[in-house]
Amino acid sequence: MSQPRSVAFHTLGCKLNFSETSTLSRQLEQEGFEKKAFTDKADIYVINTCSVTENADKECRQLVRRIQRLAPESFVVITGCYAQLKPVEIAEIPGVDLVLGAAEKFNLVQHLASLTKGDATKICSCDIEDVNGFHASYSVNDRTRTFLKVQDGCDYSCTFCTIPMARGKSRSDRIENVVAQAQALSKNGVKEIVLTGINLGDFGKGEEGGKKKEENFFDLVKALDQTTDIPRYRISSIEPNLLTNEIIEWVAQSNKFMPHFHIPLQSGSDAVLKLMQRRYNSELYKERVGLIKKIMPHACIGVDVIVGSPGETEAYFKESIDFLHALDIAYLHVFTYSERAATKALDIKPIVPISIRQERNKIARNLSYQKLQYFTAQHLGSTRKVLFESIKHSKEEMGDGLLEGYTDNYIKVNTPFKAAYSNQIIDWTLA
Repeated sequence: MSQPRSVAFHTLGCKLNFSETSTLSRQLEQEGFEKKAFTDKADIYVINTCSVTENADKECRQLVRRIQRLAPESFVVITGCYAQLKPVEIAEIPGVDLVLGAAEKFNLVQHLASLTKGDATKICSCDIEDVNGFHASYSVNDRTRTFLKVQDGCDYSCTFCTIPMARGKSRSDRIENVVAQAQALSKNGVKEIVLTGINLGDFGKGEEGGKKKEENFFDLVKALDQTTDIPRYRISSIEPNLLTNEIIEWVAQSNKFMPHFHIPLQSGSDAVLKLMQRRYNSELYKERVGLIKKIMPHACIGVDVIVGSPGETEAYFKESIDFLHALDIAYLHVFTYSERAATKALDIKPIVPISIRQERNKIARNLSYQKLQYFTAQHLGSTRKVLFESIKHSKEEMGDGLLEGYTDNYIKVNTPFKAAYSNQIIDWTLA
């Protein structure tokens, strides 16, 4: 490419992907590229992909076709998990110019410098076993809230999951680097940091300089709590077997770490958890939730659930729903199982028909709605601290002139726009 031009980004998938896309965007802007909206005409389009579900793969292909209709002379770059897992498949999509695997994602600037339209699709990838570097990243949509990546990769072998194949081994940043980033973000006006990772509780695992690291996630929590000026932190998602009692107890007495936990469960049936090769059972999960609610009755707890996975009989599904119904949780993130290539789940029987998976999804989502309504109703009339965003939402988004914010325990609050509230933490009576 002869000179810096315009670039547009689109992100599929998790908050970690959003933090990485945001970092890539800042890198290109620093090199003189003009950032544009993905719906505008641009010289380069970068799609950061997910491959957790089949829909994410399909959406990637649809986005490329949309770009071809809008700007057929543009360059199209695909990176992210889908790009690492199926680079050849992506390269065969008409209009794709460059495919960057996990090890090359953050070398985007260098790759763009040598890109020529009309050449054969260029694939820059490697075996996932060779991916061992950590690239810090964060996303900032406005000054209020930032998703800060502190860990990447996963050493687990869950039968339904492709993430280890797409992201590589567990690795993380150093505590001193994370603290320095948090302080820099604080100086830029950020009031809340959400700590993100693929397997966040594994923070600190691995080697550095040939020696085993001596840091862990609890050390990180304490360091951020004690040495930074950021007023609010959230833990994005943490495995129940890695959410220790000391972490829970620290959050309970902390003024900075919010009483909000997102804890993947996937199934409330021990038989299904065993088929999934999860590293805990329902009893351990119940204990974690019980301790949180015992010492933080106001805490918000979110749960990831997969419905319709291989081997999930009607009886196992009912067992899972009954377990979730009895838990004192606030909401569910419900995922419908979809087959992923090269996963062990493909060998598990019986296979749940698509129609039944969809029915189970509706049942679980309905339970989530009921849980959230009940959790919110419990706090009506109470006064909690709300961090309002620094942006005024448009009429198309949520009504003319409204501010949106969240309480410490993650209850959404909307109020008519008032400049004095923007990016401020306000005592608010829930009504």
